[in-house]
Amino acid sequence: NAIIDNGGEASHCGWCKDKWGIHWQITPIALTQAFKNPDRAIAKRAFEAMMTMGKIDIAAIEAAVRG
Repeated sequence: NAIIDNGGEASHCGWCKDKWGIHWQITPIALTQAFKNPDRAIAKRAFEAMMTMGKIDIAAIEAAVRG
């Protein structure tokens, strides 16, 4: 919220733009760990869940990891 509440704007998949026009992707550790999971099915579920989000929902990512 610090980036978008200060004149920026939110986008999809955790991306946002600050008031100067610089783009950032906010990536929680839970999402990074899910993507690095050696079980590719888990990584795929996490990726597919992320693609439906604007702001990353950690609880939804963890649910996708669990299946």
